[in-house]
Amino acid sequence: MTSSTTTLPFQEVVESEGHLIDSHIMERIFDAVVEYQGRFEVEQFRIGRTNSEPSYLRLKVEAPSRDLLDQMLSRLHGLGCSLVDSADAELARVERDRCAPDDFYSTTNHRTLVRYKQRWIEAENQRMDALLVVEDGRVFCRRLRDIRAGDLVVVGMRGIRVIPEAKERDRLAFAFMTNGVSSERQVETAVRQTAALIEQTRAQGKKVLVVAGPVVVHAGGAPGLSKLIRAGYVQAVLSGNALGVHDIEAALFGTSLGLRLSDGRQEEHGHRNHMRAINAIYKCGGIRQAVESGRLTRGIMYECVKANVPFVLAGSLRDDGPLPDTITDMNEAQDAYAEQLKGAGLVLCLGSMLHSIATGNMAPSWVKMVCVDINPAVATKVSDRGTGQAIGVVADVGLFLDMLAKTLVRE
Repeated sequence: MTSSTTTLPFQEVVESEGHLIDSHIMERIFDAVVEYQGRFEVEQFRIGRTNSEPSYLRLKVEAPSRDLLDQMLSRLHGLGCSLVDSADAELARVERDRCAPDDFYSTTNHRTLVRYKQRWIEAENQRMDALLVVEDGRVFCRRLRDIRAGDLVVVGMRGIRVIPEAKERDRLAFAFMTNGVSSERQVETAVRQTAALIEQTRAQGKKVLVVAGPVVVHAGGAPGLSKLIRAGYVQAVLSGNALGVHDIEAALFGTSLGLRLSDGRQEEHGHRNHMRAINAIYKCGGIRQAVESGRLTRGIMYECVKANVPFVLAGSLRDDGPLPDTITDMNEAQDAYAEQLKGAGLVLCLGSMLHSIATGNMAPSWVKMVCVDINPAVATKVSDRGTGQAIGVVADVGLFLDMLAKTLVRE
């Protein structure tokens, strides 16, 4: 099968193996070739005969210029295609800290193998937008800022294999999230599916992480999230200063942004409460000390401390305070997020587009993500930025957490 009979001057042969049809990867491969003014010829195609057997595609691709061919190959690499040759990956030595060779290979979030000394080696610490560094017979994904003079980095695209995650075999699972129906039943179904996914993740011995924004507190979701933490369903909480501040404000004064959580009415002088909450934590010396001293007795932060669940609060320019536990160095905050993502199998993103996108950029593609937000654009934006494994649930975060806690926790 060919897209045209005319031969173009620049050619390569690529191959791909996996669930190419039901994951719609093959059609995306063909589309990518055409997008770069190219043509393709299928030299070999073997379809998997069962739902577990992978398919195989060998494809000759052509382009009118070397630049277009390189751009095409870069796109095809991200879709799981690799050049058909037996050569090792090309390596280049870094000459200055944080300065890579111009043609360095930039990773996707998919599982990546590098051919080195005639062996295929899987890259460690997989994440998108990183460089591949070969060190002592191992391969690591490292950010540009972590590259040092003397490092051996992979350049070009030869000797590299990318293995995209296959589409879930359970076609009905989460199908409700992509249809046009919006109803209470849809939210209930989303909660049941998410609960099942959490149980499955725990059974596999992997961590469940929560990425949460302050809307969790504003929408009344703090009791539900607290219950999940207390029951052992959450292994880490990733957020910003605002979640900690408003959770502690709610615990100490019963308000969030000065509004009473009990009836939604403005508390007199309530606009000061979040600053009073920050001040109270500073007086104690930190969130853990506030819990241990008895000053903080409920809420998300309280449950994290009591259950020894790590939390990371990343700072930003707009923060009040911030809390003494907030990490104001952005590089340190990213490192802390990445550390908690190790061993994760599922990330629940609750009402925070900023932190959800940041976490998605750090997570490998085999870590599932469920993004819950009242704004349907949030999950779309997370996915558009490369986190294709993100599943969107359009729902009120407070309602979702309350229902999820009732489904999982029997009290």
